[in-house]
Amino acid sequence: MFRHIVLFRVRDDVTDPDVLSAIDALRGLGNEPGVATWTIQLSLDTRKGRIIVEDGTFVDADAFTAWRGGEAHRVVAERMSTIADWWVGDWEE
Repeated sequence: MFRHIVLFRVRDDVTDPDVLSAIDALRGLGNEPGVATWTIQLSLDTRKGRIIVEDGTFVDADAFTAWRGGEAHRVVAERMSTIADWWVGDWEE
């Protein structure tokens, strides 16, 4: 299995409807081939701002590489770059 965790720190000037729309777009990425589990949630802890948590498991590293290189991921990543900065953690289990 291949794990992929992203913490998106949403910029302060982004509206709540735009955050909810981004969450919907991120959730759609879980329907791609090779995704074993997929969770997108807005963190309950807002002390450091609004954080969107992406927690995914892929069947293997090759599935992750294909997913990351896909058109759906490119489109959503481009969109997220306009509203957030992020930190990524990837590892094999």
